[in-house]
Amino acid sequence: MDTKISGKAFVLGDDIDTDQIIPAEYLSYNPSIEEERKMFGHYALSGVPKAQSGLPGGNTPFVNLADPHATQSEYTIVIGGKNFGCGSSREHAPLALAQAGVKAVVAQFYARIFFRNSVNGGYLVPLETDLELYKEIRTGDQVEIDLEKHQLTDQTTGKTYAIKPLGDVADIIEADGLFEYARKKQLT
Repeated sequence: MDTKISGKAFVLGDDIDTDQIIPAEYLSYNPSIEEERKMFGHYALSGVPKAQSGLPGGNTPFVNLADPHATQSEYTIVIGGKNFGCGSSREHAPLALAQAGVKAVVAQFYARIFFRNSVNGGYLVPLETDLELYKEIRTGDQVEIDLEKHQLTDQTTGKTYAIKPLGDVADIIEADGLFEYARKKQLT
């Protein structure tokens, strides 16, 4: 796992649920079929209400839905608030973000099932902070996360913010998910 993650931020608020991350109508795609798996990226965050999409003015598209071939977002880090990933236990939510190119989500806290699905599937790095970063960082800001220093730097504004260490899940994330972690542990 890289100790630094950088890219453009996409900012959301509190209570972003799994149906906003990947609406149920797109769960008919089969993630084990490569072409269909890409469609999870195409529809990632398409359920977020336009008024909340990219805050503060809203209406910022995460992926260009007008282009049926667009499966990647220009945003690699999602900034959320409280209760990110609430709702159902669908594993497709962190998968959709990862397929769209998201490397990390930084939120105040997560619905635990979303957090575990992110870690166990090796989809993305779920980081927590005590701060309301969605009130500080703007969509499109260039940000860098330093996992060793436990900080996020908004390179657009020059401000630095504390994030919590990954703790016990760091080894699972490093191994690219729970199954790979278990395989590596059996070999040692």
